[in-house]
Order: sequence, then C-alpha cells, then structure tokens
Amino acid sequence: QVQLVESGGGLVQAGGSLRLSCAASGRTFSSYTMGWFRQAPGKEREFVAAISWNGGGSTYYADSVKGRFTISRDNAKNTVYLQMNSLKPEDTAVYYCAARPSIVIVTTSYGYDYWGQGTQVTVSS
Repeated sequence: QVQLVESGGGLVQAGGSLRLSCAASGRTFSSYTMGWFRQAPGKEREFVAAISWNGGGSTYYADSVKGRFTISRDNAKNTVYLQMNSLKPEDTAVYYCAARPSIVIVTTSYGYDYWGQGTQVTVSS
C-alpha cells in the first residue's frame, strides 16, 4: 500500500517562502512520477509541478509557478520537496502530493493513482 504524507505547510506573508515535503512509502518508487497539486476554496484541483523519479529527474511546472517554485527529490529518503519562493496570496490552497506509476509526466489529476492528505498553505497580503 502506497502512503504519501505531506508536511511543511503554514502561514506566510506575501513574498515569503515555504518548503513542502512528501514522504513516500510502501514500494519502490524508481519508476514513478511524483506530482504536486493544489486546491483553493471553490476551485478545482490544479497541477503545480511534477518530477520523474528515475534517471535525470525530468521536471515540469505550471506556468503560474514557473520561476518561483522548485520540485526536487531525495531518492535515498523517498521524499519529494516543493520549494516555494516569492509566494503570492493567490498561492493559498491545500497542497497535495500525488504519485503516478510511470516515468511519463502528466498534469491531470486523474493520471495519478495515489494521494496524500494535503497540507494547508496560506499566504497573507
């Protein structure tokens, strides 16, 4: 059984930074893609970033976070990170970690089989 546990959310002022972590367990993730999604109140869940678990670790970002957020992984710890800089109030949402049993990155939520419980990020203006 795959388990994903997010941590690192919180309250931060606009322009600040946060680093989210996603600890994965339950199997070997060498051929998985890991993604971050977010959902704001009243809005649909949207793609934020993804990283392929093997090889060079290909990454992909939503245009809204490109240049501000960085996704990375620590294979030894089975952990994926989302470094969020220059945060804006519109980044406020519950952030979810997700896993996809494929090295091909997709940006749609239904392409991911496993999900964490989410962590709240609130950016004040």
